[in-house]
Amino acid sequence: MNTDSISNIGDVVLDGPLGARLDAMIRNHVAATDVDYITAPFLAKTETNGWWQTEFWGKWMHSAAPFLAYRNDPALLAKVRRGVARMISSQEPGGYIGNYPDALRCGEGWDVWGIKYTLMGLLHYHDLAKRLEAAAPNNAADAACAAAAPTAADALAAACRLCDWLIAELGPGGRRGRALWETGNWCGYASSSVLEPVVWLHRRTGERRFFDFASAIVEGLSKPESGPRLVDLALDGVSVADRNGHGNVAETGGAYVMKHNRWKAYEMMSCYQGMLDYAETAEAEGLPAAVAPETLRAAAIASARDIAAEEINLAGGCASSEAWFHGARKQHLAYTRLQETCVTTTWMRLCEKLLDVTDDPFWADELERTFHNAYLAAMKADGSEFAGYTPLSGSRWHGQHHCFMHTDCCNANGPRGFLAYLRKFFVAHGDVATVNFYASARVKAALGDGRAVEFDCYSLYPRAESARLVCRTAGEFALRLRIPAHCTSAAVTLNGAAVPGDAAPGAYHTIRRAWNPGDVVEIAFAMPVVAHVHAHHAAFTRGPVLLSRDSRFGDGDLAEPFRPDSLADGQDCSALFAPAAPPSDDFLACYAASLPLGAHSENPDGALPSTVFFCDYASAGDTWRRGDHYRTWFPIEFRPDENG
Repeated sequence: MNTDSISNIGDVVLDGPLGARLDAMIRNHVAATDVDYITAPFLAKTETNGWWQTEFWGKWMHSAAPFLAYRNDPALLAKVRRGVARMISSQEPGGYIGNYPDALRCGEGWDVWGIKYTLMGLLHYHDLAKRLEAAAPNNAADAACAAAAPTAADALAAACRLCDWLIAELGPGGRRGRALWETGNWCGYASSSVLEPVVWLHRRTGERRFFDFASAIVEGLSKPESGPRLVDLALDGVSVADRNGHGNVAETGGAYVMKHNRWKAYEMMSCYQGMLDYAETAEAEGLPAAVAPETLRAAAIASARDIAAEEINLAGGCASSEAWFHGARKQHLAYTRLQETCVTTTWMRLCEKLLDVTDDPFWADELERTFHNAYLAAMKADGSEFAGYTPLSGSRWHGQHHCFMHTDCCNANGPRGFLAYLRKFFVAHGDVATVNFYASARVKAALGDGRAVEFDCYSLYPRAESARLVCRTAGEFALRLRIPAHCTSAAVTLNGAAVPGDAAPGAYHTIRRAWNPGDVVEIAFAMPVVAHVHAHHAAFTRGPVLLSRDSRFGDGDLAEPFRPDSLADGQDCSALFAPAAPPSDDFLACYAASLPLGAHSENPDGALPSTVFFCDYASAGDTWRRGDHYRTWFPIEFRPDENG
């Protein structure tokens, strides 16, 4: 059970194109954030509109603190310390940190939601400061800066006081006279997601009162008939998009923010994340749980499996206007506000947690697909910004300005997604080291007996169909390689010789031996281009990557239809696609395709295949220019005996 939010950050250092993108995001987004601006609302305490200004600092800290463990940046560290000092200075004598006046606290707005992110920010700083305090400063200037900064104990004490205030207000018998799930919106999801940092606080302090408060939150999430009901509805097989109106009255007026509906994607997944942490903590510490840990896990896994089957599209994204809507079966249609970056990031975090809990490579497959498509597509090429929404066809564009501030929830949340990918890239348990993802990187991890294992990784996956791992460690241990479910087969060699055993897609392939520095493992993945045909539309993937046409190729009408019966669902189209040189550095991967496009097949020339170009979805439209557009789903012509 991990009690340190930054414990393995820095054990994986990315090189190559992904490393360049991560470095740019840290430099141009995380380190460029104005910490005075995002902490100012806490000092003013003038919120009367029920808005969510108090989420931005905590979300930023969720990435800023770990990335300081990844890259030493004195300027970013100074910003982090200044921000924490300002936050602690804003704390009221009773413990409250926020921007709502007392009469509006713990009500219908986003006050408790903001407290969730404030707790997360303080606890991330606690973990960072604890690490820095254990290390000797490099020079007198560093020592002076550290002496003037808030300590780990300062941050933990502030978090404890804030959580104690929340318990007094909304805990059993609290001053507000209402349960925590009855505050905020979306049937209590938003406020109840504070469960996650409450569990973190218990882990860091060992204080039973915080676990008991977490138990009360879990009861609210699972037992009231009109509450979130995240357990019984999941175990009864009710899809996440169909949970409105079970014991409450579903709202149908079309309002963007709703009090009673249960289809809000981001907040629901955040609650399941907290429930998994709670279940893990109850079992590890032998504490009495409000709901049996195995029941909570089963509900979270059932819901996540439903999301993967019913909501996740070929880009690994989901949700329309942040609501579940059976989106997988509707992804060929133009729905509003698709793939909110907050939803994308939260899905990646949930997959990361489920991979940790279950050791099932299914969740690594899901995380990988989302990362290489919806997540990287949402990030501006220079890393400075994240789009609020990222349609499957259209153009990339800036997000909103929320709460009369020049930022928004997605811009604050986006960098957290990269952390989910980094944390599960290379991990170790017992005497087994596991490679979950493939890219150029230097990786290390500690085995159960404390031995360090290190590898150098070389790969341009998923553009390339191979990966090379060079061992830098002597000793006996097992190396597990995740074979992506997105490939059709894989071949593994060790020092040039085939490794015995079946390297099955969607499973782990294990090599157990006495390793020597310089040992080389090579993996070749077969990743055909596959056609996906649904409701008279077609799309194409190669491995985990969704392919797109882009107007920058200048190769004709992006909505040109395919001829009837020219493609079959699941068809291997590799013979129709050939790698092509990208026309500019804006593209990661490009392909020339000879396809049966066009509505003039009666003409001899029109019956010939058309040559058009595709790129990876993350590169499509990444100039963020309104004149550049892209498309991923393409219409197929109807015959006269078919209904349109």
